[in-house]
Amino acid sequence: MNAKELKRFLVFLVGIFLFFIEAKAQFGFPYCETFQTSTTQANTVFGGDAVLVDGVLRLTNNQNNQVGYVYIDVPFPSAYGIKAEFEYFSYGGVGQFLADGLSIFLFDATTQNFSPGGFGGSLGYAPRNEEPGLTNAYLGIGFDEFGNFGNRAEGKNGGFQGVAEELVPDAIVVRGPGNGFTGYPFVVGRKTMASGTDKDGFGPGSQFPISSGGAGTFRVTEPGQVGYRKVFLELQPDPDGVGYFLTLRMMVTTEPGQPRMVTIFDRPYDFPAPKELKIGFAASTGGFTNFHEIRNLKVEVSASESLLDPTGVDFEDVASCEGQENQYYITDEEVVLPNQDSQIRCLQFFRSLEEIETNSSDICNQGKCLEENQVLVLPQGILQAGEAGAYTFFPNPGTRDQEVEVYYTITDNYGKTSSGNKITLTIQESPSPVRILAEEAQNPLEETFNLCPGESVIFNSEGDEAYQRYEWYKNGILLEEEIAASLTVSEPGLYEIWAYNRKNCPAKSNRIQVNYPEYPTLQMSGPVVGCEVGKPVNIFDFLINYEPENYDYKLVGNGLDLTNEELQQVSQSGNFELSVKPKDFDCFGGAIEVEVFIQTIPLTVDFDFVVEGTDIKDEASGGIFADDPIAFTDFSDERAIRWVWDFGDGNTLMQQNPVHVFGKKGEFEVVLTIEDEYGCQSKFQKTVAITQSYRIMIPSGFTPLEEENNFFVPKYKGLVSIDLMIFNSWGELIFQTDELESNGWDGTFKGELMDAGFYVYRFDGISIDGEKVTRSGKFRLVR
Repeated sequence: MNAKELKRFLVFLVGIFLFFIEAKAQFGFPYCETFQTSTTQANTVFGGDAVLVDGVLRLTNNQNNQVGYVYIDVPFPSAYGIKAEFEYFSYGGVGQFLADGLSIFLFDATTQNFSPGGFGGSLGYAPRNEEPGLTNAYLGIGFDEFGNFGNRAEGKNGGFQGVAEELVPDAIVVRGPGNGFTGYPFVVGRKTMASGTDKDGFGPGSQFPISSGGAGTFRVTEPGQVGYRKVFLELQPDPDGVGYFLTLRMMVTTEPGQPRMVTIFDRPYDFPAPKELKIGFAASTGGFTNFHEIRNLKVEVSASESLLDPTGVDFEDVASCEGQENQYYITDEEVVLPNQDSQIRCLQFFRSLEEIETNSSDICNQGKCLEENQVLVLPQGILQAGEAGAYTFFPNPGTRDQEVEVYYTITDNYGKTSSGNKITLTIQESPSPVRILAEEAQNPLEETFNLCPGESVIFNSEGDEAYQRYEWYKNGILLEEEIAASLTVSEPGLYEIWAYNRKNCPAKSNRIQVNYPEYPTLQMSGPVVGCEVGKPVNIFDFLINYEPENYDYKLVGNGLDLTNEELQQVSQSGNFELSVKPKDFDCFGGAIEVEVFIQTIPLTVDFDFVVEGTDIKDEASGGIFADDPIAFTDFSDERAIRWVWDFGDGNTLMQQNPVHVFGKKGEFEVVLTIEDEYGCQSKFQKTVAITQSYRIMIPSGFTPLEEENNFFVPKYKGLVSIDLMIFNSWGELIFQTDELESNGWDGTFKGELMDAGFYVYRFDGISIDGEKVTRSGKFRLVR
């Protein structure tokens, strides 16, 4: 690597590291967030309608039924308490009243599934009717504009003395711990606009409204302007050991140019705290509205005077190897971390003690892990800090036998920083890389090595010099017990070996990814069926999730052993086993049973038909009428288990031997489709000719006084309506009927039997296929 290439490489490493540092999450205190940039720290968690806008964190718009919250996902030990300050802006409301308000809340830091409480008058903290309260809540302070946070409405636990569900607007209320629908008791409240001797109010001239203004007002950001609000909260550990001493102060401006500090609460909060807590904020609106916003948040430990600076140690003769990255760790045991539950938050590197600056008076600058101090580019190489106490040193090629002196500080999770200590790094020659070989193999392995289930392999390291010790790594994790030059591998993973020479510099091997196959689930859509006699079948047409680009397939059974494309031309019936493997492996997985059926004898189909109860089937045998029931008889292959008749008139039936009435004249192509147990089908078609739609026979006479033939009535078939009229010789209508089942004329008129002689009839009808029928003539009445 020449000088130019080396320079580019070093710049690349620095860029990657700075990106990594920028992406890291906040760890510990102080926690400062202005909300005036386009993004926030990774541990600032938003929810609901909360959004960054116009240099603030807006929890609600001045719209109805808004809910917003944010919490800082950084735990702080309850043993030291907490201090927080922030500006808040409440303005621009719509409606007769301003609503609802804003809350500060603390909750148990061990909570896995955070959820805010009820909104509306519960301000995201307390329960609200069927809505549970904030998860594992410890403390809630509500800045209540509308007046529901300090009463018992909507299922809340307690309120101002003498108050049930009446509104208590412009009040600051403290509620205690709770979870779900239990707890969240009213602890104390102050009515910020109340005066006089009211113990819940303020002395004369100290009153102020929670909101800085209603409709048409704007955000007030200058302390000297009327409407400015800033909150200072402190929870000091109680000397008695239970809970805290709660102090809440506010900077408010009610007169131009005269900001004043008002003490809201200065009292004990006697509830035992969980080991660690987290802080958050919520706001809501209902039928009335307001903008609710915060900015310039600072969160720090309360009992800061109880915190001590960490103490580092000097590290002498730290060996490093040129031309490769060397990893080091400063552990909690090697340095002094005097504060309870203290951890190393970050390392910072300097060229000299003089470069280490003392803590700034600005709490947000104290204990900052500055990006520029976490990577140090030296003539001999790059030193860079990682997570917690980890760091790396990459000595440049050609720096063998040189010595590097640098200085470091450690900062703990409370923002306390050590004064500075020295690290002396000695650069040694790096050995040539070693190679990994599989047992009995002559050549180094490639990037991957595939094994079958139950198999193992012995990896051996091979190098160009003598080595003092070995370290095997799997997926980047040291295998503590594996210290030999060989390793038996029986699990998947990324393996490498470091072989240390007499100067304790590691010769690192290539990395080998050991894979075991992951078999897909084989599933068939059903038996593999070939319905065409003698034609081979394609197994893959019936395989669900067929992936030929990723897997190999094998079919075994009945003397066959087929793979991949061969499974597309299977010409033998029987039961087989189908198995699969990833293409890069030699072992097939567990097989499934596959049934293959290929038709060897054609499936025959035939049928015949007659008019039911007769032998009529065509014109020659008497003709078929439209309303004749026709019986169909199946003469198909006995292997058929399913029959589908299509009568050609839009009707179908699924019976073996159906009876069907066509109801009109015409030629109908009747198709019978049969199916066997494998789903194979065969069809047969015949024509049924319906040539006659009706028949009419008119008698020439009748004898009304005899026992037989004593009514005059036409005999007919295939008619759906009739009209029979009888006239005497003078043309008078003497009988009429339109009943299809009428007995006809009995020879009488007005109760008297008519004389013998000739009479005239007219017969009108409509056939079943809609044809109009008319008959007329004479007949004889015989007495």
